[in-house]
Amino acid sequence: MITFLSGGAGTPRLVQSVRQILYDGEIAVVANTADDLWISGGYHAPDLETLLYLFAGILNTGTWQGIGGDTFSTHRYLKRAAGEEWLEIGDKERAVQIARGEMLRSGVTATEAARRQASAFGIEATILPMTDTGITTFVETGEGAMHILEYCRAAPADPAIRRILRAGEEEPAATPEVLGAIAAADAVIIGPSHPVQGILPILDCAGVRETLDGQLVIAVSPFRADKPVSPVDTALMRAAGVEPTASGVYSLYQDVADIFVQDLRDPDVVEGALRLDTRLWRGRNLDALAWDLMAVIRKAVS
Repeated sequence: MITFLSGGAGTPRLVQSVRQILYDGEIAVVANTADDLWISGGYHAPDLETLLYLFAGILNTGTWQGIGGDTFSTHRYLKRAAGEEWLEIGDKERAVQIARGEMLRSGVTATEAARRQASAFGIEATILPMTDTGITTFVETGEGAMHILEYCRAAPADPAIRRILRAGEEEPAATPEVLGAIAAADAVIIGPSHPVQGILPILDCAGVRETLDGQLVIAVSPFRADKPVSPVDTALMRAAGVEPTASGVYSLYQDVADIFVQDLRDPDVVEGALRLDTRLWRGRNLDALAWDLMAVIRKAVS
């Protein structure tokens, strides 16, 4: 089994290519939940939902979020009904969020809610929220604190961040299911997600770093020479105390990563890094990256 740590759209793209090599039942994915939020009565779990829709075969792969072919009638009608919704939610996606919200209100854990929805969609892969503890990432700017999704969506002209806050009633702890998926894996892949937004919240859950110790961990940098880093991504990395480069990513992962992968065209130099083509926007490149990673894993565990 291969276990992925996932946030945003980068890792799901890689997971999609790995599905051509492994059966879905041989894949487990731990999703970042620090971006989750209640909105319009439903519970929006963006990273978890992307994975659900991917494995269910209904993901909008044009945007790598939401359900393909979804409509937005409710979102548009909210204004007429004296309401508003700063985040555009599709009608079918809203049904998923309402169902999840009702389960959570009734006392069902996030892990069990994810299991039930994966089962309803006929998904064979294991999709796990990183924790059952409520935790939210906020970004503090000169204008005050805002939810990280709101910050990224606003794409401010001056995206300077004073600090990144994670708020919750208690310190987040990884679930037994998450720790079990890591411990049982032949290898753990930290996908090409934004480290600060998508991966560090997972690594910071109690028990994760300790369980990764002794496992084969491969971390893929999301930064490449052919794609400029956005001001928002730059601000998030600098708020974590590192530059938006492969070297910066490695400094955040070096205590857990056995193999660090960076793009073969990247002028930045990370000593000992494995150089591969990590372009995510070309299917053939992603397929080649998936095969290369599987070859590395098979050699390491043989």
